[in-house]
Formats: sequence, C-alpha cells, structure tokens
Amino acid sequence: MAGWHRILLSAASLALGAALVALMPRLVGADWKGVWRVLSGLDPGVTVLLFALWALGLWAYTYVLTGSLPGLTNGRAFLLNAAGSAVSDVLPLGGAAGVAVTFTMARGWGFSTAAVTVSTLVSGVWNVFGRLLLPAVGIGALLIAGRAPSRELAFAAGTAALILLAVALVLAVALRWERAAHALDARLRRLADLLPERPAHLLRALGGSLLRVREQTLDVLRTSWVTLTLGMSAYLLLQGVLLHACLWAVGGTLHLAETIAVFALNRALTSAVITPGGTGITETGTAALLIYFGLDSAAAAAAVLLYSFFTFLIEIPVGGVAGAAYWLVRRAGN
Repeated sequence: MAGWHRILLSAASLALGAALVALMPRLVGADWKGVWRVLSGLDPGVTVLLFALWALGLWAYTYVLTGSLPGLTNGRAFLLNAAGSAVSDVLPLGGAAGVAVTFTMARGWGFSTAAVTVSTLVSGVWNVFGRLLLPAVGIGALLIAGRAPSRELAFAAGTAALILLAVALVLAVALRWERAAHALDARLRRLADLLPERPAHLLRALGGSLLRVREQTLDVLRTSWVTLTLGMSAYLLLQGVLLHACLWAVGGTLHLAETIAVFALNRALTSAVITPGGTGITETGTAALLIYFGLDSAAAAAAVLLYSFFTFLIEIPVGGVAGAAYWLVRRAGN
C-alpha cells in the first residue's frame, strides 16, 4: 500500500508540475502562440552555444564530486550526477532516491559505503553554501540595481542578505575550527531551549549534524576544499551565463545586476517540494520577475522555458542514458 501511495503521490506531483508549466504563459500575460513564435525563431548556432554552456556546467560540477570522493574520475562523476539528477527530477522529495542511486553506482565502482557517505555529506554542504550565498548575492544585485519596489523592502532585503552571508560564514568557520563547531552547537542548543518543540528539535539536530559532518569529512575538506569551491563556483557561474544566453537568444536584455537577481530567484524556487524540482513554480516566479524588469511577457516566458529545458527537462533523458550505460557496462563485466 505504501508503494502505491508513493506512486500516486509522484504521479500527482508530476501532473501538477506539468499543469503549472502549461498555465505559466497565461499566468504572466502571454500565450503559447506568442511563446512558440519566439522559440521557433531561435538561430541554430545559438542553440549549439546553449548546449555547449549546459554541458560545460555539468562538467564543472564533476569537480565537486571528484573532490568529495577521491579516486572518482570526471567521466564517472558525470554519469553519477546525471543519473542521480534524473531520479531527483521526476519524484517529489526525490533527493533521497537520487542519493540511493549515487550509493548504488559508486558502490558498484568499488567505493566503500563510508567513502560514499562522506562524499554525499561534503557535496551536500557545498550545495548548502551555494543555496545560502546565491540569494544573498541576488538580493545584493537587486539593491545595487536600485530595483527594489520600496525603501522598506530594500532595507528588509539588505538585512536578509547580510543574515544569509553571516550564516554561510558561521558554517564555514565551524567546519574549519573544532572549537567554533562546538561553540555553535552549544549556542544552537541554548537557543532551542527558548523555542517551541518543533523548531527546537530542528536546531538541536542542525548542531549535532554539523559536528558529525565535520568529524566525518575533515580529511576530505583539508585536501579538496579548493577543488570543491572552484567546481561549485564554476558550475553556478556557468548556470548564470546559460540564463543570460537564454535571455539573449530570445531577444531579451537585462542589466547584469538584474540577471543575477533573476538567476538567484530561479535557483531558490527549485527548492519548492510541491513539484519535482519546483517545476511550474520556478518558471512562473522567474518569468514574473523578468516582466517586472521590463521584458515582454512572451519573451520572458520563452526564455524561462528554454532555461528550464537545459536545467531540468534534458536531465531526465540524459540521466536515463547514463543509468542505462552504467548497468550495461556492469552486466558486460559480470
């Protein structure tokens, strides 16, 4: 029964995501005829460029995985990321299933459970840093561009950016120094004592998880933090360049600060768990911000759909091919 319940939930989530994507142009004041007119006019050379940027971004992320799992090659890291992402993209809360695929494939290549566990923790920490820093950078860019709707919202946004940067800095310091990690754990526990039961439990768990992550990943962090940081930075940069290229491809132009803000919002909305990868929610929110910045509604919808094709939809068949290649090679080896 539990299995059928999970299948029905996944089907409902996918259907909701598809429905939101289908409605997105109308929700932002466009229509599919206008969107298709923009997309059908794409230059073939520009399309090739977009595919190249997408592939470069995925290759950059392989360094996050090779840094977190010593001995893993970039080629295998590409397969690992593609297969795991494909599973995560078709299931609500699919991260756990993606991790299970990662464990299966990495164990099949001879890596120990302990090494894969550490890799999952380390790459997860670097993804958390990215998710904390991107909104802060996006908010900062929005303020620099002077595009906040009001002075009060600008102040609130600036405060939020500073808080996100502070949290990222505190986590980095706690990972670097043991005394700082224990001090942070103690402060989180004292703060938890003042809060209701549910948030208090989450804070205590956060402190304990930080200590465990630090203990289990210290050796990897000492030797690979540069590779991890450069790989994650290059990946995010190329994802941002890809968004800019998608806007350029449909004839949309934004200031750099506005593009950064749109990119940060887009990546933040992918965390919405109602649909796989925030499908539908991400596209609608991103298109709405593009229109606020002055883009034509049809061009905004077309750019967002084009970007989602490269950051979400194409990952599913590519991941399926990667998984099939892994199993075929494994069978041939047996």
